[in-house]
Amino acid sequence: MSVTAEIGQALAREFALPDAGTTTVMVVRLLTATVLGGMLGLERESKGRAAGLKTHMLVSIGSALFVMAPLLSGIAPGDVTRVMQGIVSGIGFLGAGAIIKLERDERIEGLTTAAGIWMVSAVGMAAGMGMEVMALATTLIGLAVVNTIPRIMRNAER
Repeated sequence: MSVTAEIGQALAREFALPDAGTTTVMVVRLLTATVLGGMLGLERESKGRAAGLKTHMLVSIGSALFVMAPLLSGIAPGDVTRVMQGIVSGIGFLGAGAIIKLERDERIEGLTTAAGIWMVSAVGMAAGMGMEVMALATTLIGLAVVNTIPRIMRNAER
């Protein structure tokens, strides 16, 4: 075996270059997380919220990666639940940064954005675990909630 071939094999092992099937799974799961996170983020962005398109996309992608990497490396799915617990706890700190209390109005703002960040993390985890249909359904239901409930509330106030 030539030195060049040995170097190539060593690099392939070091970078854990997957086969075509695994690469396809990785790309599909990450793209799903990106698109679905973007759909939820676009809604927040359109309302001028601080955590918008980019934030929601990055949270979804990161959550997908955190669960997908251990799963694809052969770690038992049961052990990935500890990773998921960490994501759920950690994402709370990011969401907390979106919440502000306005003293003069005695109002709290950002709760919906914080809940959206938390939910988009769950969407990313579902996509990362290969549950793309569940992630899509959750995204569509979440979009229905943030678009429909305010209309219902406005109509109820009239």
